[in-house]
Amino acid sequence: MNSALYLLENPLIRGLAGALIVVGMISVSVLILIWAERKIIARLQHRYGPNRAGKFGILQTIADGLKLFLKEDITPAGVDRITYSLAPVLCFALAMIPFIAIPVGRNYIVADLNAGILFILAVASLSVIPVMMAGWSANNKYNLLGGLRGAALMISYEIPAGLAIIGILVQSGSLRLADIVEAQRDGWFILPQFLGFAAFLISAFMESARPPFDLLEAESEIVQGWTTEYGGVKFALLMFGEYTHSVLSAMLIAILYLGGWLGPFDSSLWLIIKALLVMIFLMWVRASVARIRIDQMLNFGWKVLIPIALLNIVIAGIVRLHYY
Repeated sequence: MNSALYLLENPLIRGLAGALIVVGMISVSVLILIWAERKIIARLQHRYGPNRAGKFGILQTIADGLKLFLKEDITPAGVDRITYSLAPVLCFALAMIPFIAIPVGRNYIVADLNAGILFILAVASLSVIPVMMAGWSANNKYNLLGGLRGAALMISYEIPAGLAIIGILVQSGSLRLADIVEAQRDGWFILPQFLGFAAFLISAFMESARPPFDLLEAESEIVQGWTTEYGGVKFALLMFGEYTHSVLSAMLIAILYLGGWLGPFDSSLWLIIKALLVMIFLMWVRASVARIRIDQMLNFGWKVLIPIALLNIVIAGIVRLHYY
């Protein structure tokens, strides 16, 4: 009994257990969401979508994953082998790390950090590194163009996303995500912070490179962009990491603007439902909006979103002074 208690109280054991739980839960969630997205988009486009592997095609994502993991791991000639092989692992790791600071409920969190939102933004900003590594190391012009596009987009849209969150910090008075949720008991921040919400929503999902904002890949322009020379397990890790960023964005939007786990009764179920609704909205956007040009996206980020985010900070400051 004493040895069991020691293991539970050991920070290293608790950290490893928490990490395994996070990776397991996010992995299962991503697999289900990929299947759901394919079915939803198919219905929006008057198609059936996956309907062969398992009931309603529920096993299709698992079949695709097995196919990728069982493929021969081919390394093209002329690549920088270390950087080429390290990029998928780093992409997957950096996508998972922010979830340790995401509170699923009031007492359900791996690492309850006082500056949790800063930690998440700091780690998320590193996601440009594996994109550049994959783009440069593959010795392919399409990979390089995709990597450069990724760097330009991520740098451009991190600024309005960070500025949009400042309004949240002004209203909540805390950097701790649980405190931000509790500050919304009298009303979600989506209404007083609507400009910030719009700026963060657009920034987060453009930075996640989801269609129709997937200019890092842009099959109609640069083949598969930064992942062109990748296949098998490496490609699976890159795509899994990229999709996980979308899940992280949906969770953050639910926590920062939609009251997190607050509802008729406090429950982690409300957070999951809100994040799922955000993901469904993005699926609908993917099925409905055509891909725009890279210069249009960059201009929109610098000339529209940043001024909107700055205006939101001014409004949040005025409201704070007026009521407090």
